[in-house]
Amino acid sequence: MRTLVTGGAGFLGSHLIDYLLEHGHQVICMDNLVTGSLKNLEHIDSDRFSFRKHDITKYIEIEEDLDFIFHFASPASPIYYLRYPIKTLKVGALGTHNILGLAKAKKARMLLASTSEVYGDPEIHPQNEEYWGNVNPVGPRGVYDEAKRFAEAITMAYHKKHNVDTRIARIFNTYGIQMRKDDGRVIPTFTLQALKGNDMTVFGDGSQTRSFCHVSDMIEGIYRLMMSDYILPINLGNPDEITIIELAKYIKKITNSKSKITFHPLPENDPKTRKPDISKAKKIVGWEPKVSFEKGIKEFIKWFRTILDSPNY
Repeated sequence: MRTLVTGGAGFLGSHLIDYLLEHGHQVICMDNLVTGSLKNLEHIDSDRFSFRKHDITKYIEIEEDLDFIFHFASPASPIYYLRYPIKTLKVGALGTHNILGLAKAKKARMLLASTSEVYGDPEIHPQNEEYWGNVNPVGPRGVYDEAKRFAEAITMAYHKKHNVDTRIARIFNTYGIQMRKDDGRVIPTFTLQALKGNDMTVFGDGSQTRSFCHVSDMIEGIYRLMMSDYILPINLGNPDEITIIELAKYIKKITNSKSKITFHPLPENDPKTRKPDISKAKKIVGWEPKVSFEKGIKEFIKWFRTILDSPNY
C-alpha cells in the first residue's frame, strides 16, 4: 500500500505517518513546512518513507501509483490561520482541488481531514453530523471554517461527479506530544504558561466548553474511517466535556504551578460549546476513544517538560 499524507510534518500528520508505517504502508509525506516541522519526522528510520517539500496549492506531480491519500494540509490553530488567512483559504480550496484531481488520476481513496469548526458557534449540543452549523463567513475564524466547509463540498462533488472514493473526518479538539509550544490551542498554551509560571489566560469567564481527544485515539479513528465504506462526514472526538476554567485549574494543579489565572475578553465568534456526538463513529466504524483525559494530559505534560526550552518546538 502506497499512501500520500499531505501536511505530514504537522502534529496530526506526523502521528498518522507513524501509524501507517507500523501498519505496513509505504508513505510519501508532502508538506510546505509553513506550520509543520521536520522535527516531527526526524525519528523515522524506514526505507518505506520519503519526504517531499511542496505547496499543494501548486501542481502536484507524483509518478508512483497511490492507494490512499490522507489530506491533512492546513493551518489548524487559530494563531496560525489568523496569521496566514489567504494560505488557509487557498489550501482548503486550491489544495483540496489538486488533491482530488490526483486521487482521480491515481484511482486512490482520499480522506479529508475536516474539522468540528464546520459547526461554527453551535446552536445545538452536542453536535451531530446532520447539523449544518452556525458560521460567520466574514468573521476572523471564517477563513478556516469556510475553507473546510468548501473542502467538504468539493470532496462530495468529486465523489458524485467523478466517482472518486472519498471519506470525510470531522476532527474535534485533539492533543498530544509533538504539538508546538506556540500552537495557540488551549492545552499547550495553558501548559506552557503553567510551567513557566506566567499568568494562565482564560478568555471570557471560562464557562465555554471543549472536549479533548488523545492523539492516539484520533489516529485510530481516522484510519478506521479510511478503511470503512462510509462516504459521508463522521465526527471523531472525545465526548467528555470540560469547561475552560476547569481545565486551567486542573493543569495548574497537576503542574504544581504558582501561576495566576487571569481573564480576558472572549475572541469574536469563539465557540461557547464543543462536544461531538460520536454515535455514527461507534456504529459505523466501531470506534470510540479509550485514553482517559487524566492519563493523556499527564503524558503530555511529562513530554512538554522535556521540550520546554527547546527552540525546535
